[in-house]
Amino acid sequence: MLLEEVGLGEGRLEMFNIGASEGPKFAEAVKKMTEKVKELGPNPLGHK
Repeated sequence: MLLEEVGLGEGRLEMFNIGASEGPKFAEAVKKMTEKVKELGPNPLGHK
């Protein structure tokens, strides 16, 4: 709800629970979020 209020919208924040020994799981999470951010486009708040 807060992300919507500040203009960031849904999908720009996701939390993952990954242990230190789960390298492949971490890599997959990074890949997933990178693809998602590319689809969402630039930060609607602009650069500071």
